[in-house]
Amino acid sequence: MIDPCPQGYYAASAGAVPLRRPLSGRQKADICIVGAGYTGLAAALEAATAGARVIVLEAQSVGFGASGRNGGQIHTGWRKSQQELETWLGAVHARDLWGLSEEAKAQVSALIIRHAIACDPKSGLVTAAHDASAARGLASEAEHLARVYGYNNLRLLNRPETAGEIGSTIYRGACLDSGGGHLHPLLYARGLATAAESAGAQIFERSAVSRMDEQAAGVAVTAADGSVAADRIVLATDAFSGAVAAGLDRYIGHVESFIMATAPIPVDISPVILPNDPAVADTRHVLDYYRKSAAGRLLFAGREAYFGVPKDIAALVRPRLLRVFPQLRDVPIEYAWSGTVGITLTRMPHFGKLSDRIFFGHGYSGQGVALATLGGKLIAEAAMGHEERFNVLARVPARPFPGGPQLRRPLIAAGLFAYKLADAL
Repeated sequence: MIDPCPQGYYAASAGAVPLRRPLSGRQKADICIVGAGYTGLAAALEAATAGARVIVLEAQSVGFGASGRNGGQIHTGWRKSQQELETWLGAVHARDLWGLSEEAKAQVSALIIRHAIACDPKSGLVTAAHDASAARGLASEAEHLARVYGYNNLRLLNRPETAGEIGSTIYRGACLDSGGGHLHPLLYARGLATAAESAGAQIFERSAVSRMDEQAAGVAVTAADGSVAADRIVLATDAFSGAVAAGLDRYIGHVESFIMATAPIPVDISPVILPNDPAVADTRHVLDYYRKSAAGRLLFAGREAYFGVPKDIAALVRPRLLRVFPQLRDVPIEYAWSGTVGITLTRMPHFGKLSDRIFFGHGYSGQGVALATLGGKLIAEAAMGHEERFNVLARVPARPFPGGPQLRRPLIAAGLFAYKLADAL
C-alpha cells in the first residue's frame, strides 16, 4: 500500500515534530517574513543573526510546500546556462550571477556544518543527455565553464561511462559535477528553522496571511488570530506569491511535480543502481530526476501536470522509472506524492520590491535547494538596508506570462505541452 502523506517518504523518514503555535494577538517585529520554506527560513536566520527582531508566518508548517517535497538536488548555476545568460544579460551581469550561484552551494554546505543539520548531504550530481544534441550541449557548457569561469568540477562521461555511473543504458552521455549534490529536503528545512529560532527568530505555524496594509510608520500583516506590525516585509511564498500579493500572479506559473519512493532496493541490484550515490537529472524539458535515499530507496520524479493531481501518482510515474531502470520492475513503490513548483517565463528567479518596505523573491523553477537558500540571505540583506547583492537578481528582467487570470494557466499548460512534444522528437 502506498503511503498517502502529502510529503510522502520525506515526512515518514523525518518523523513527526510538534506544531508551533499560531500567531495570536498583536506582535511587533523589525522584519516579518511570510513563508517558512528555504527562502523565508534563510532570510529569518540571516536577519536574526544580525540582531533584527524577526517573525515568520507560515500558513501550514515548516517546509510544508516545495521545500519539504522536492528532489533534494543541489545544482551548479541556474536553469539558464552561463552562455545563455551572457548573450541575454551581458558578460558582467552573467559573471555576477555565476558568483552568487557558487556562493549558494557553499552556503548550504556551511549552514549544514555550522548548525549540525542532519539532512543526509551527499556530493555528486549527474546531468544525463537524452540525445546526441544534448550531449554536445553538455560538452560545450563544460568547456565554457572551465575556460571562462575556471570551474573544473565537471567531468564528461561517454555512453559506457554514463551507463556505469547510473546503472542505465538509455543515455547518450552525461556530465558529472562533483560540485553538485543532494540532501533530505524536509530535514534541511527543519534544520534551518531550528537555527533561525536559536538566533532569536519567532516562527508561527498555521498562520495564513489574509492582508497587508502599508502605512507611513510600517506595514501591518494580518492573520486569523493576530497581526504583526513590522518595518519591513519579506514575501517568501514562491508558487503561491500571487495569493499574498495579487500583482505577482502574472509572473509565476504553477506546475505539479510528482515523486515516488521504492521499497529499499534489493542487495543484489543496489550496487548497480547509482553505485557512487550521485543525484541524476536528465536534459529533457519535462525531465526525470532521481537519487538514492540514505535508506537505499530510489526516489524518482517524472511527469508534470497543470490542472490538478491524479489519484494514482505511482501509476503515472512508474513507467518513467522502468524506462530508466527496468531491473526494478519487481520492486514495489511505497510512497508517492506531489508538490507545486513555481516557475517563471524566463526560468530565472524573480526578485524585487513592491514598495520600499515589501521585498519578494520566487520562481526558482526547480532548482531551489541552493538558490532559495541564497535568495533568503540576499533578501534579508536588502531588508536591512544593503541592497547591492539583492539587486544582482532584481536586475534580471522579469516577463509576465500571457493571458489574464482565466487564460494564464491554459496558456502555460499549452506552452509546456509543446516542450513535451519536443522531448519526444
